[in-house]
Amino acid sequence: MLAKVKSYALCGLNGFLVDVEVDVSKGIPSFDIVGLPDTAVKESKERVRSAIKNSGYKFPNAKITVNLAPADVKKQGAYLDLAIAVGIIKASSDDLVNDISDYILIGELSLDGGLRSVQGVLPVLISAKEEGYNNFIIPLSNSTEAGYVEGVNVFALTSLKTALSKLSGGEEFAPVKNTKFNYSFNKKYDVDMAFVKGQALAKRAIEVAVAGGHNILFVGPPGAGKTMLAKCVPTIMPDMSFDEALETTKIHSVAGTLKYSDGIISSRPFMTPHHTASQVSIVGGGQNVMPGIISLAHNGVLYLDEMPEYPRSVLESLRQPLEDRVITVTRTKASVEYPASFMLVASMNPCPCGNLGSKNGECKCTLSQIHKYKSKISGPLLDRIDLQIGVDGVEYTDLVSDKVEESSEVVKRRVNMARNIQRARFEGEGISCNAEMSEKHLKKYCVLSAECEEIIKSAFTSLNLSARARSRIIKVARTIADLELSENITPSHILEAVNYRSNQPV
Repeated sequence: MLAKVKSYALCGLNGFLVDVEVDVSKGIPSFDIVGLPDTAVKESKERVRSAIKNSGYKFPNAKITVNLAPADVKKQGAYLDLAIAVGIIKASSDDLVNDISDYILIGELSLDGGLRSVQGVLPVLISAKEEGYNNFIIPLSNSTEAGYVEGVNVFALTSLKTALSKLSGGEEFAPVKNTKFNYSFNKKYDVDMAFVKGQALAKRAIEVAVAGGHNILFVGPPGAGKTMLAKCVPTIMPDMSFDEALETTKIHSVAGTLKYSDGIISSRPFMTPHHTASQVSIVGGGQNVMPGIISLAHNGVLYLDEMPEYPRSVLESLRQPLEDRVITVTRTKASVEYPASFMLVASMNPCPCGNLGSKNGECKCTLSQIHKYKSKISGPLLDRIDLQIGVDGVEYTDLVSDKVEESSEVVKRRVNMARNIQRARFEGEGISCNAEMSEKHLKKYCVLSAECEEIIKSAFTSLNLSARARSRIIKVARTIADLELSENITPSHILEAVNYRSNQPV
């Protein structure tokens, strides 16, 4: 007897329909799965067999063939366990006679018949909804993230037995209630801009960088406060919109880093990979082509502490996603595109000993050592960093001063205001912040006066800037104007933007 059950699998961040066709016929008892299953899918035979028996159903002593269509697309993961088990029961007995073609079944089975959580439920539900499917059965532990998908009926169940009861009409289950996105449950931070003493230029640069989504590099001696400044960045990041949270959650759901208790990523990611991280872990890939750290940092921050300590190949792999804001991971068996629109925050010493140009220490490095150290960061990569800030040590009087510094909450209000201006400006343009502007947007939204052009021309010549650097200076100037609620870019905005490009010793 033949039975057909619908399920979904993932390729990157997109789900695709899998028709699970189960044929149970007379012959030598066997259990075969065809249709390009990976190891996890092949091993589902033993999970399904035990789950059916331990749920009180009879496993057929017959020839079982399971076809996963389309047959030419690789199926990965344990998404299909539930669909395969239901298909076997439907094809071999009268326990399930109802039409179940309207349901998408997703879930991994334990040996006792329980439903285990799977990665990537959110992108699967979104993809299936776009294809017109509205009824789903998923594991109970995935219910929180499923609650953020509106307009569908999601039944989060605990076992194969309860799934069959639902499909046969024997018991009624309430669908998962929709959850309203609320940014207010954002996590608390242990750092605050108010804790940073002195460093007025660096704090202003951080505000500008975050307000426009620009990349920023801190250069200074050890102990100057570069790491603390970087850790303050998440505290002033603008509130996430629901669409941004949903897109970020999809990536973390696929990667398996989503906390099921939260169900959604409500805080902008702040990823800090160790300098020994491999290129694959940073950009993505592996046997199953999973998202890398730059994709996990999407809509958030990628922080590289002591940037020159990272392998050259890892740093150079950032050049393309910094420009295109996506990363295409191509392997022999698959090619997947992941979003990678992140703000790069980096820090480094000016030389191996760290004291070059410092007022509090003497540099003991040779010229060749300094050159070798700085050359670890290529010119093309450095050219993609909008703000390059020199940070020196703080005076003792500043450290012990009772002066009350601005808190992150105050700075964040200004950042949110600037981002709201940018969202309104770019509505319908496919971008959301100034850093994402193309040349088309620069001509439309960044009209410069003759005086502004003269300042940029002078900086272009004296600083030996590239065409890319010119564009990025204009983008930063646009952000400074937004922070000051100025409709037009003025010479003072251009001068400040140029200063952020020219005051560091790299």
